[in-house]
Parts: sequence; structure tokens; C-alpha cells
Amino acid sequence: MRKALELTPVELRKAGWKVLKEHLGVADALKFFLQYEKGEGDYTKLRRELFKDETVESLISRMKREGKIAKGSRRYQKVS
Repeated sequence: MRKALELTPVELRKAGWKVLKEHLGVADALKFFLQYEKGEGDYTKLRRELFKDETVESLISRMKREGKIAKGSRRYQKVS
């Protein structure tokens, strides 16, 4: 088989489906696919618009204020 970067989108989907079926079985492979939606629009453009005035630090501060992450969380502290 060719490397993933050399595969066309159709070839890549076929190869992925084959691997999923072999390792998960048809039923679980289908369940896996059903968890994903293709979506619409241009997320990169939307993200740039939504967060144009934000920094990583401001987003983390807001997440802490809103209780999305623990206020004392060391995981998201700025490293100097």
C-alpha cells in the first residue's frame, strides 16, 4: 500500500474502512463513523473571527472564571 500522503481521498477512506473493519468488526466500525459529522463552513475562518482579540492567557482566564477548568489548575499556567 502507498503511504497515506500519497493516497487520494477515496483511497484513504477505503483503506481506513478496511482497517476499522478488521480491528473493530463491521458493527463497531459503523458506530465509530456515526460519531462524526462532516460539518459545514470554514472553521479556520470562523475561529479567527471568534478569537481575533483573544490570547491564550485570556481564554484560559475566561475558562477558569466560567468553571470550564479548575482555578488552581497547574496544567494551564503560563510557562516563563
